[in-house]
Amino acid sequence: MIANILSIAGSDPSGGAGIQADLKTISALGCYGMAVITALTAQNTQGVTGVHIPPAEFIGQQIDAIFADIRVDAVKIGMLASREIAEAVADRLKAHRAKNIVLDPVLVATSGDSLGAPDVVEALRKHLFPIATLITPNVPEAERLSGFSTGTDTPGLARVARDLVETGARAVLVKGGHHIGANAEDVLFFDGQSQIYSAPRVDTENTHGTGCTLSSAIACYLAKGHELRDAVGAAKGYLTQALIAADALDVGHGHGPVHHFHAWWK
Repeated sequence: MIANILSIAGSDPSGGAGIQADLKTISALGCYGMAVITALTAQNTQGVTGVHIPPAEFIGQQIDAIFADIRVDAVKIGMLASREIAEAVADRLKAHRAKNIVLDPVLVATSGDSLGAPDVVEALRKHLFPIATLITPNVPEAERLSGFSTGTDTPGLARVARDLVETGARAVLVKGGHHIGANAEDVLFFDGQSQIYSAPRVDTENTHGTGCTLSSAIACYLAKGHELRDAVGAAKGYLTQALIAADALDVGHGHGPVHHFHAWWK
């Protein structure tokens, strides 16, 4: 059967990140997408100008409504703007025994705008790290979550990934897109071992929503039955192709979106 993927994340009206990027990714990879909205943002390719946060109780009601009726094969978690929302999401996912949970700890937008209150970090570590199958921070997020610098090389990514696992996460993929070099390298620390995923760095300004896209793709491949290491590799391959094709789009004057439907729109 077609896998059902639930995204729990914020909305991006420009369509490049958040819920919109998640649903595009899920659809492009042949799965059925569902969405629980954790925040409404006013943003475009150049930045975030406003955030509206619904009550945590209502977010919990959205999650309950999905699980009461629909089989959920994987969950992707993105922007959680407050401690109360992070706690509510963790509580409801534990109550429903959710599986294949991919947590993308969205704390800063591509534009550099903050998307999470200071107490969100501790709530993520305490309530969501223990239940997530995988956590996918980028370099700034990994450093904020761990309190340590990744440095400027791939071994630094591995050290921080290992540290986050030691603080309670099951598996961590630290994304190295913020580093420089000919290749974009990410490091997965899982089951006591590190694995590097490398792809040629794509020369494009259209990088809005790359983290959302990658984490959603991983959730899709996990729901399809791939082992974690293979799911990460397949998802990185999908994102790389979406970046290569991104300049076919003409969206905004800042960091535009990747091309989620590169395999379909010819």
